Amino acid sequence: MQLLDIQSFSYEERQGLLPHLTAALADCGGWVLCRKTLSPSMIEIRLEIQLRSIVDLYASIVSSGLELTRAGHLALTDLCTCRRNIATSAELGQVVTIRLEISFLEDVTLHSLLMIGSTPA
Repeated sequence: MQLLDIQSFSYEERQGLLPHLTAALADCGGWVLCRKTLSPSMIEIRLEIQLRSIVDLYASIVSSGLELTRAGHLALTDLCTCRRNIATSAELGQVVTIRLEISFLEDVTLHSLLMIGSTPA
């Protein structure tokens, strides 16, 4: 299978979210291949997981406090549907590689978001 690229964001602080997310990924059978910082507010986690555990991974990501983009939800939903329709146990053992990009928005406030779209009178 090809690399699945998922974008996500969180309003939680990095120090609180990452340990919980890493443990959740390991608990559902995911192998973290690498973790790197892309910018002060963005990191990337590359992981592999067997297709049979994709539903557990999806639940772990969402329960950890990450918000997925619409495309991320659709990509994971497609894999869950694929998993449900596979007939043999060997196919369920396929390994899926996922690139999870996380943007931390803890410094973004509602006021700053509202001010972006407004113009001074």
